[in-house]
Amino acid sequence: MIGALVGDIIGSVYEWDNIKTTEFDLFSPRCFFTDDTVLTVALAESILTGRDYGQLMKHYYHRYPRAGYGGSFHRWAGSNRSKPYNSWGNGAAMRISPVGFAYDSLDDVLKKAVSFTEITHNHPEGIKGGAATACAIYMARNGAEKADIRNHISQTYGYDLSRTCDEIRPVYKFNESCQQTVPEAIIAFLESDSFEHAIRLAISLGGDSDTLACITGGIADAYYGVPEDISLKALAILDDDLRSVTVEFSNRFLKRKF
Repeated sequence: MIGALVGDIIGSVYEWDNIKTTEFDLFSPRCFFTDDTVLTVALAESILTGRDYGQLMKHYYHRYPRAGYGGSFHRWAGSNRSKPYNSWGNGAAMRISPVGFAYDSLDDVLKKAVSFTEITHNHPEGIKGGAATACAIYMARNGAEKADIRNHISQTYGYDLSRTCDEIRPVYKFNESCQQTVPEAIIAFLESDSFEHAIRLAISLGGDSDTLACITGGIADAYYGVPEDISLKALAILDDDLRSVTVEFSNRFLKRKF
C-alpha cells in the first residue's frame, strides 16, 4: 500500500504543473500528501478495524478538509447523504490499493473492490477502474508475469494496454476519469523496470499526476516492493495518525517492519 502513498506524494507537486520527462528530483521539498493518501489510509483502517468505510471517509474528510478532494466527493462527504453519486472519477482507483494487498483470493479482492468502490463511485466505469486496479495489485503480489497482467486486464476490463508511454506522453492531458487514467497508470507499471522507474514514468505522462502515480505506485509496490529509503521519506511526510495506520497495515498484510 505504501507504494500508492509514495506515488501520491511525489506526484503532488506536478498535478497542476505537469512535467513531461522522467528526469526530476524524486522528492521535492514541496511534496505533500493529498486526498489520494487520506482516502487510501481510511480504507486501510476500515480493513484493519472493520469500521464502515463510508463513515471513515467522512471522518477523514473532516480531519483533512483541505486535502484536495473533487467537487462531488466534497459535497458528499460534507453532507448527511450516504447514497453514492454515480461517479466514474479516478478516485475509485486511487484509494483501492489496500484491497489488493489484504485479501487472499482474487474472488475476494474483486468483491471487496466493488463493495468499497460503490459507496461513492457506483458508475460502471468507476467500479471497473477500482476492480481493475485491485486485480492488477493482487496478480502482481502473487507473482504474475507482466504479460499475464496485461492480457488479463485487457481481456477482462477492455482497457487498451497496447500503447507505450512515449506514445501517450505527447498528447495526454489532465483527465479525472477512470477511463483515461487507469489504463495509463497500468501501462506505466508495465513498461517500468523498477519501482522508482514506474513512478517516474507515471508522472512523466502528465495529467492528474498524483493520482496517476498513486495508482501506478500501488501496482509497482506489489510487483517490486518499495525501496526502504523511499518508504521512509514518504512516511516522514505523513502526520502521526496517517503514519500509524500505514505502518500497522504494512506490518500485518505486507509483513514489513518500519
